[in-house]
Amino acid sequence: MLLAEGLTLPELQQAIASRYRGVLHEPEVTVTLKNFDKPYFLASGEVGRPGKYELRGDLTVNEAVAIAGGFTQRARHSQVVLFRRISAEVAETHVIDVKRMLASRDVREDVHLRPGDFLFVPESRISKIRKYVPAGSMSWYMNPLQF
Repeated sequence: MLLAEGLTLPELQQAIASRYRGVLHEPEVTVTLKNFDKPYFLASGEVGRPGKYELRGDLTVNEAVAIAGGFTQRARHSQVVLFRRISAEVAETHVIDVKRMLASRDVREDVHLRPGDFLFVPESRISKIRKYVPAGSMSWYMNPLQF
């Protein structure tokens, strides 16, 4: 058995030829790539269009959120979570305060995505509470004309 994962086409051709040298005399091997899984990232939670997106070139968290339709009104901008798989069993997480980053205009903290990264934008606290408060009572507190 020969594991092809992580090898380029020329490296795979060479590995197959080397493997069959004991059986065949000067084997000629041609490998053709039929299909492959394109690099991607996932966006979920409070973004306009959650889903799987092709990772084309160098993208940051802010750019990925924009591609996924931006934040919804219920999004918690201050706690965007980036999940990055380290191995089959282990993933690391990064919590990114996009709100602070944009307010300070300092994008040095904007993390660059890698293939397979998963972005999750949680719901804000106020939007969680708003579900349980009747809409009529909220308008009484939020009517600016009464002040």
